[in-house]
Amino acid sequence: MNAIYLHRQHQIKQQLKLQQIDNLLVFGFENIRYLSGFSGNAAYLLISPTSNYLITDYRYYERAKSEAHHCEVICRDRETQTLGECIKQLMPSGVTGFDAAYVTVPVWQEIHSQLQHVQITPIQGLIEAQRAIKDEWEINSIKKAAAIADIALADMLKLVSLGVTEKELATELDYKMKKLGSDGVSFDTILLFAKRSALPHGKPGDTKLNHQDLVLIDFGAVVNGYRSDMTRTFVFGEPTKQQQHMYDTVLCAQQAALANVKQGVSCQHLNHCSEEVLFAEGYQDYAGKGLGHGLGLFLHEVPFINSKTDYTLRAGNIITIEPGVYLPDLGGVRIEDDILVTESGFEYLTHAPKSFVLPS
Repeated sequence: MNAIYLHRQHQIKQQLKLQQIDNLLVFGFENIRYLSGFSGNAAYLLISPTSNYLITDYRYYERAKSEAHHCEVICRDRETQTLGECIKQLMPSGVTGFDAAYVTVPVWQEIHSQLQHVQITPIQGLIEAQRAIKDEWEINSIKKAAAIADIALADMLKLVSLGVTEKELATELDYKMKKLGSDGVSFDTILLFAKRSALPHGKPGDTKLNHQDLVLIDFGAVVNGYRSDMTRTFVFGEPTKQQQHMYDTVLCAQQAALANVKQGVSCQHLNHCSEEVLFAEGYQDYAGKGLGHGLGLFLHEVPFINSKTDYTLRAGNIITIEPGVYLPDLGGVRIEDDILVTESGFEYLTHAPKSFVLPS
């Protein structure tokens, strides 16, 4: 593990040098974890050409010493020293960047008041761009998370029965993932029946399952902080013609995009391939906006797959492909898989079957 974090730190320092930035203040917890290995919060990371400082307090000091790689861990006494004062003592000379998206205005004002002597510049996306290309350890972590989700879904589907509630099944799914070794849930599980399946991010409730209801399940597991994200849609019993048409169309849209996935293909092109199928079948007013997103320490991270993102896929990207259609009076269908982009195509990370019908 030491070599992994040393390599990541070296890479980011090379990027800083190219932008003529000497030091970097890191505030985002996921960025701190990526660069140091520390998995807690209430921490700040200062990277310089010669030293790396992880600033925390007594609550996380021992944990940080055991987790943080190639960092000197600083235990700040919050009662006697402000964060700004602590950073000022450690700050080397030179231009300092900070990941501006993750710091609040009050915190930054307090820090900045102590750094009047330092040339400071905000940066955005530098660490995230590096994180978009997964190393072998990251890939294996997401594979493990996806495998847990596959098994948990298969186990939970055995409990589907007439009259069961959304909340009951969602609770069982979350429990099964944790029992199988997940650190937690990747996000609040989405599990919805019938018309409520048309809510792209609805919350499970007390709705009971009836015959011919659509069942939409969007969920994920977590391993080493890395997340999986999978959606499957089912129908409880014999589908109507409209339900079957929706499902077949969404599946074709996903397959059309997947057929084009490989290094060098643009996100805009993939989005177009999927939309072409959905729109040809009359779902242009009901299709979800965007086809997918990158996956890692964040649930949604670079690259984002939509009509506006100017990003060309690279080997090592892990992305979701998740077309969907949502009809308010009928319900929604979404099919989502996690995939690893390779030079010649892709590798599935999620493997749960895509059978539509659940016996009633």
